[in-house]
Amino acid sequence: MKWRNQLLALFCLIAFAAGGVFYFQHWVIQKPFGIILFVGEGLTPGQLAMTRVYAAGADTPLALDLLPHMALITNASNDFAAPDQAAAATAIATGVKVNNRLISCDAEGKPLATLIERAHQSGRATGLVTNASITDPTAAAFYAHIADQSDKSAIAEQAAKGSVIDLVLGGGSDDFLPESKGGRRRDERDLLLEIRRNGFDLVRSKAELESIPGWRRPRVFGVFSRAEFAYTDHIEARSEQPSLPDMVRRAVELLQFNRSGYFLVVDTGLMRKAAEKNNAEHTLAETVELDRAVAVAQRFAGGKSAIFVCGDVGIGGLRLNGTPFRKDRGIAVLGLNSAGDPWFSWATGPNGARMYGAAKLAATSQDPHATMPATSPSPEQPQEPAAFYAPAALSTVDDVVVFGAGPGAEALHGSMENTALFGIISNNF
Repeated sequence: MKWRNQLLALFCLIAFAAGGVFYFQHWVIQKPFGIILFVGEGLTPGQLAMTRVYAAGADTPLALDLLPHMALITNASNDFAAPDQAAAATAIATGVKVNNRLISCDAEGKPLATLIERAHQSGRATGLVTNASITDPTAAAFYAHIADQSDKSAIAEQAAKGSVIDLVLGGGSDDFLPESKGGRRRDERDLLLEIRRNGFDLVRSKAELESIPGWRRPRVFGVFSRAEFAYTDHIEARSEQPSLPDMVRRAVELLQFNRSGYFLVVDTGLMRKAAEKNNAEHTLAETVELDRAVAVAQRFAGGKSAIFVCGDVGIGGLRLNGTPFRKDRGIAVLGLNSAGDPWFSWATGPNGARMYGAAKLAATSQDPHATMPATSPSPEQPQEPAAFYAPAALSTVDDVVVFGAGPGAEALHGSMENTALFGIISNNF
């Protein structure tokens, strides 16, 4: 009788434990340990299609294509149909539509809570990675609150406070250093020195980043270039700079020791920089770099982490024209085709005919009687022509895309506002 009672008690205990596990797995909301948000600057559906062709031919899927959930994102700002860089990033970072030029604050200058701030409050470790400048509007929207996206000096001061971000990796040292040390700060403050005094490990090269031991759970501030990074094919400069996949891997390795999990933002600013210059090869090469970084994030963060990849706003109106073969890739779709026509063309940018836009205004202001022909071919026709001239390619009224995998990503479907991603991610904190 005694053994029978003991066996019955053991059976009840096992049944209770199994029921608890089953209940937890199927009814209790399980929040992901790691959450990684990639912001692909200029990531439109059209750019994805061109990237497939450039990377490996039209039939080869990207890592992005293998993410199970996706949606189209509408992205107007509060005052314009095409948001600028600051307003587009702020909508993603705060869930609030603001006027162009505002970074994570409303029209009265009141700060709006960002995803990184929410993650920090929930006890998660936080990180920010960018291959552009740390003070660029897209990256800044996740930690700064300022009414003018061009005030990089003030943005750098907010970055230097380091109160909510545990790891920062990117470029833009000139915004943190005084003029006397080769930077462009006129207040003579050395913000990098202040950052080190605030308890951060300051790293300036790829080798230094790789040497940081993860077991220390350090706070890291890495700045690897004076402005944005060199493009991926600039081998000499890149010998000292980590690649985007390198930074994502190291960020995950260093942040994952926090028991409450982590939240990492990855900004791919070089995609924008290349597009603004009407450089299709670098635009697509940097989109491929984003794709590689996503694959690295999946491998190192694990299958139970949540990964989101979201575009912000279309840039320049890049198009791949003509009829490339299905297997054409790389240099086969650069320059001119066999008929002498350009494979790639742009809507706006520095490759545009100079009788439009800023150039036309400048010419007529100098000579009010001057007339400019409807068309005026340049002596050297660019191989990637733009329809209209602008010093930098303009934002376009295009939907962008968002991909996702892991807990919460199932909410991505159909057409969504750019503010919706804030709620999806913050509900996982």
